[in-house]
Amino acid sequence: MSLLSVNNLSHGFGDRAIFEDVSFRLLQGEHIGLLGANGEGKSTFMNIITGKLEPDAGKVSWAKHVRVGYLDQHAVLKKGMTIRDALRTAFQYLYDMETEMNELYAKMGEVEPEELEEILEETGRIQDALTNNDFYIIDAKVDEVANGLGLDDFGLERDVHDLSGGQRTKVLLAKLLLEKPDILLLDEPTNYLDVEHIVWLKEYLLAYEHAFILVSHDIPFMNSVVNLIYHMENQQLTRYPGDYDEFLRVYEMKKQQQTAAYKKQQKEIANLKDFVARNKANAATSKMAMSRQKKLDKMEVIELDAEKPKPQFEFKVARTPGRYLFETSDLVIGYEEPLSRPLNLTMERGQKLALSGANGIGKTTLLRSILGEIPALSGSVELGEHLHIGYFEQEMKEVSKKTCIEEIWDEFPHMNQYEVRAALARCGLTTKHIESKVQVLSGGEKAKVRLCKLLNQESNLLVLDEPTNHLDKDAKAELKRALKEFKGSVLLISHEPDFYEDIVTEIWNCEDWTTKAF
Repeated sequence: MSLLSVNNLSHGFGDRAIFEDVSFRLLQGEHIGLLGANGEGKSTFMNIITGKLEPDAGKVSWAKHVRVGYLDQHAVLKKGMTIRDALRTAFQYLYDMETEMNELYAKMGEVEPEELEEILEETGRIQDALTNNDFYIIDAKVDEVANGLGLDDFGLERDVHDLSGGQRTKVLLAKLLLEKPDILLLDEPTNYLDVEHIVWLKEYLLAYEHAFILVSHDIPFMNSVVNLIYHMENQQLTRYPGDYDEFLRVYEMKKQQQTAAYKKQQKEIANLKDFVARNKANAATSKMAMSRQKKLDKMEVIELDAEKPKPQFEFKVARTPGRYLFETSDLVIGYEEPLSRPLNLTMERGQKLALSGANGIGKTTLLRSILGEIPALSGSVELGEHLHIGYFEQEMKEVSKKTCIEEIWDEFPHMNQYEVRAALARCGLTTKHIESKVQVLSGGEKAKVRLCKLLNQESNLLVLDEPTNHLDKDAKAELKRALKEFKGSVLLISHEPDFYEDIVTEIWNCEDWTTKAF
């Protein structure tokens, strides 16, 4: 049974085409991985099928009565609502059914026998629906999912207003999973999850009996849970049965076959053109030359897909700093309440450190306290001499309305336009991206613009807060290589041990210092 059909979809931003005559079908029980490099349109596709974005052309059709669940980062979590309350709202339709059933029970004493028979039939149907949908074990279901995603680590009776961005996303993800929709739409669900909770989510999705579409740059995670890949490339969407490994095998084979066919045809074209040029003026051979020319004219020329620019990251190193990059003295971090016990930390020149630990315990707060962006609750931070810090924040504070060229040029006015374009191209952005406004770019493309700023300033300490969140496979691999080769020091937060374990010299576990209960 087809749950979702997309027919002849076309869409773009300005003169930049994202999709061209794309069709897609989702069947019951399919576990789809939506794959593609940054900027190929994965999030745009999700926004179109959920109705948040109107396509330029084409039709999106959902099956009747199908329940669709989408991780909405902008969903309202009201102050005064506990985490448990927020998770229970996943079952609101069941609470509404219970209310309807109780109203019918109350009505039974006032109706004629014929109507009573109808009411008994209707209440029986509702009762069956409540039982079949686990209404009477809602709290057990809430506890199970909350435990799996680590929400019980900071208390289910906690006010949602007090949560960090990462914790809030976890609550919304847990609510979505509890809803158990017919179709689950997941856009980078692992971005704010710790390693053990990613493992739990993997097991959950493997056992999920309904359909889902997953967008993720965490390839091992995607590979373990999907049975079908849809690949976005060059404005097209191509279906590949199997997991990511199988997709990669078939995709590489198709590319090799296409390249071989292209080379063979180009050789044939060159031979035909050469024959025509040598023989068209000769009366004895002119008919053969015309025949070859007709063959050339009718030939369907094979075109190779344009190669996407590969990112090339190279961090500029500033002068050598002093031995100590920073020292903290009884530093207590937090906002209204402390997030840590007093910290006495030292980072020395040449160290590359990763901060690990669960979401919400203050990793980002520690970085921002060290950098002086937020005041300490008590204690102090002393920065070392000759320190040149390059800081990559987890998210942009505000979305720029400038073009990519203007965004970089304003930061580096000494560069000419050629140098600005070349710098952005080295980050893996095409001419279309470079000339577009930052606000219309995908999350991965925006991250590359921010990385471009970092790459073109001299630093001896790179402070990176979840730098891989939106990056595609190629960009992530290139960033890892560049950080390994960087001659300065690195202090980073990442939820991907596979990314940072080969880079860092030491891991600081923030759970050793937190005031949060674990």
